[in-house]
Amino acid sequence: MSARRTKFYLDKRNRKWLGVCAGIADYTGVDVTLVRVGTVLLTLIGGFPWTVVAYLMVNWLASDKPGEFYETSREDEKFWQTVRARPGTSVRDVRAKFRDIDRRIADIEAHVTSHNSSLAREIDALR
Repeated sequence: MSARRTKFYLDKRNRKWLGVCAGIADYTGVDVTLVRVGTVLLTLIGGFPWTVVAYLMVNWLASDKPGEFYETSREDEKFWQTVRARPGTSVRDVRAKFRDIDRRIADIEAHVTSHNSSLAREIDALR
């Protein structure tokens, strides 16, 4: 079975300790530094035993990020973060992009197939 992009994984390549904060940052799209600072502040402000226990439990329960996910582009990472956060919105965005591409192709086709004498002269000049 192949790995799912919508699942939470520990990010061992960008880790400082166990990869939990880097995994949370990758999953949510929040800057990893903000996640780390937030974790430390939460621990220092009063959640000491529980944040450490939660951190270790997440490390124990979550699996490592598959190697094939490290070679993706930044655009792909942003897309999958949006899918995880708001699946309905991402589907709507993809549909809108395809509709826009389809409309632009139809406009190009209409322009090329119309009786445009200046376009015909330019094409004949290129031959």
